[in-house]
Amino acid sequence: MLKIAPLSREHDRAAFDCGVAELNAFLKATARQHGEKGLSRTFVLTESDKSAVILGFFTLALCEITAEHLPPSYAAMYPKHSLPAVRLARLAVSLRHQGKGYGSLLVAEAVHRTILIADQAGNIGMFVDAKNARARDFYKHYGFVALPGQVKTLFLPLKTLRDAIKAQ
Repeated sequence: MLKIAPLSREHDRAAFDCGVAELNAFLKATARQHGEKGLSRTFVLTESDKSAVILGFFTLALCEITAEHLPPSYAAMYPKHSLPAVRLARLAVSLRHQGKGYGSLLVAEAVHRTILIADQAGNIGMFVDAKNARARDFYKHYGFVALPGQVKTLFLPLKTLRDAIKAQ
């Protein structure tokens, strides 16, 4: 059985390898400290019978954006000042576990947590900075839209998030 939980000291960060040095280094050296300092929260996917082994992870952080940076159809809906949002700061799946749908599972959990944040404090949706074209296409598959002039920065509006949850 799979389980998603906050990153803790019990998780084996040293053994994780997703094939991207930057993501591996963040998980191994920075993620837990950022959580302790309140900068972001990292959640790990494990198998309940081997709960120390990390199959994948994602990190959420709060952010702000001004309406002028949103696609025009969304910008018209909001005031011009800073708008609260959630940033999917990182997402990775271990090389040994890629192709099993775990990335989709992690995105779904990030969406769920973004809706919880919206219900408690408000936000306009989720942003992500895709590392490359393959990652961009992965996120577009879930309804993320590129920001004007920024093909790697993508936005998933709160309404789309809520509609996705209702469809499940």
